[in-house]
Amino acid sequence: MKQFHIQKPDEQIREALQEKIDDLTKPKGSLGRLEELALRIGLIQQTLSPSLRQPFNLIFAADHGITEEGVSVSPKEVTWQQCIHFIQSNGGGVNFLCRQHGFTLRVIDAGVDYDFPPELGIINQKVRKGTRNYLHEPAMTREEMELCVERGAAVVRDVHATGCNVISFGEMGIGNTSSSSLWMTCLTDIPLQQCVGAGSGLDSAGIRHKYDVLRRALEQAPGERSTEEVMSRFGGYEMVMAVGGMLQAAEAKMLILVDGFIMTNCILAAARLYPDVLSYAVFGHCGDEAGHRLVLEALGARPLLDLGMRLGEGTGAICAYPLVESAVRMINEMDSFGKGQITKYF
Repeated sequence: MKQFHIQKPDEQIREALQEKIDDLTKPKGSLGRLEELALRIGLIQQTLSPSLRQPFNLIFAADHGITEEGVSVSPKEVTWQQCIHFIQSNGGGVNFLCRQHGFTLRVIDAGVDYDFPPELGIINQKVRKGTRNYLHEPAMTREEMELCVERGAAVVRDVHATGCNVISFGEMGIGNTSSSSLWMTCLTDIPLQQCVGAGSGLDSAGIRHKYDVLRRALEQAPGERSTEEVMSRFGGYEMVMAVGGMLQAAEAKMLILVDGFIMTNCILAAARLYPDVLSYAVFGHCGDEAGHRLVLEALGARPLLDLGMRLGEGTGAICAYPLVESAVRMINEMDSFGKGQITKYF
């Protein structure tokens, strides 16, 4: 598999960053999580004056063979329909948030069971028209998994070359909460039952059926549980491309905004391969999908928002972006006690 060179940010600048934050005209620690964010972003960028440039939201899209087992209330064609909707009408949930917060949106076809007209502008990185049904066989071959990692990384390299230094990842793929639940249980040892939720709107009977299908898929899989095997056995092409994208973003020392349940499981997989990727991650929100809070806890992550969201697409990450921007404005725009000619009162 492609090798990444991910280095944990150099800690030498931490003391100077903390001193600058503490010397702003406020009681020490009084801006709470904004201070923590400013410190993290300063460490990532290795500067006392961090900046946010040209934010992008990448939506990787693909279909899942497991949908043949009725694990989702949404029909498979919604995947390609929503991709076109994002691009043509600009009327999706993610679209208004990208407009509001200045994000450039890119939609990437990782493995949608549909032929998009080239003139739409959807980026063609299709590996196959949907994964195989992992109730009966691995979702993808090892070679396909490695190709997804490489293609996800290539998309991020192209974005980084435009000057972007902050990136969020979203997904579109009917059935991908099922695949994420299996990644979660395999990579954290949290019982499968606690990882399975309603997805796009299953009722209690639907959730029980979904759990039964996933339990059987898990029981029929070989005993090997390496991260690479879990990714290829149970993954979606869009999920594996997002893993490659996240790893490339960390190698490029970009700030990674993590979205909901599916993208949290993607960075979980990325972190099992390269633990230092987490040094570049800010977790946008805790969603309403069953299991999201548990996987966040397994990662030791503290999300910025808890709004009961479970849409995906990158929406929760983008909603959290103003807090990231506020943290950067705080460290750059607040006066120090000396400059403000205010007595330091602590």
